[in-house]
Amino acid sequence: MKRFTFFGGKGGTGKTSCAASCSLSLAEQGVRTLVVSTDPAHSLADTFDRPIGYEPVLLRPNLWGLEIDAEVEAKKYTDSIMKKMLHLVSATIVDEIKRQIELAYLSPGAEEAAIFDKFIELMESAGKDYDAIVFDTAPTGHTLRLLTLPRVLGVWIDHLIEKRQKARKLMEVAARYDRALAEQIAQDPVIEVLTARRDKFSLAGKILTDTENTVFHFVLNPEKLAVLETGRAVDLLKKYGIPVGGMIVNKIIPAGAGTFLEKKRLSQEKYLREIRERFAEGPVIELPMLEEDVQGMDQLRIISEKMGALCS
Repeated sequence: MKRFTFFGGKGGTGKTSCAASCSLSLAEQGVRTLVVSTDPAHSLADTFDRPIGYEPVLLRPNLWGLEIDAEVEAKKYTDSIMKKMLHLVSATIVDEIKRQIELAYLSPGAEEAAIFDKFIELMESAGKDYDAIVFDTAPTGHTLRLLTLPRVLGVWIDHLIEKRQKARKLMEVAARYDRALAEQIAQDPVIEVLTARRDKFSLAGKILTDTENTVFHFVLNPEKLAVLETGRAVDLLKKYGIPVGGMIVNKIIPAGAGTFLEKKRLSQEKYLREIRERFAEGPVIELPMLEEDVQGMDQLRIISEKMGALCS
């Protein structure tokens, strides 16, 4: 059993159904499991046919659900930054600091950074509140940006710390005859905040690249664009050292589905062969197209049985 399991892929491939099925299977094996949706267009609640919000809710014994609200997390994120910053600045620039942080809340990337903070918070809860966490991720591009943040922002924060240390040396010269300033520099709160931030990103990076505890499964349909996108995503995750597990090929048209679907079925056969060859390093699970949308525990159990070892 992996402590952290991610399900990713293009939108509409069935990631949510697979993540929900896997989490239900783990829970029924006695594993305290949290299933988390990071997709802005949440469908986890629809799949379980139960209300789920941005606080964990018990779905059944050993199983909790959570839908991350990017707007709520971004507000919490910027509020925490404001609280820290207002203790560090002169009273004369408090209004300007507030204005800048409010603008940051609306800026591109603010929600991703906030979601990543929630990621780290949840990861730290594993082994305490939960034995395993299953992530139903957003469509591929959004998820890849999120998962590569530790490497990218870690370098950026190192640069900020270096800049602050240089400024601190200049301040030390000015503080030779100012005892109060010297004491303030000795306990530099900016360095403390940046260092704590860097340590969190470092922890996330270690967790995401831990082959013993983390795995990323892709859900795709047997179609050209899905295969190409998945191939690029697999290459990027490998580049960043994030372990890739299995491929779940979903919505396969069964033989005998009728003449109207026969041409599409033959096209799927072609891409199924390509998927089996291209992603032969890990297991390839093939799921048939169902007659109706997946909803409720009974249907989720059927899918988890077909997914087999991926959910144990």
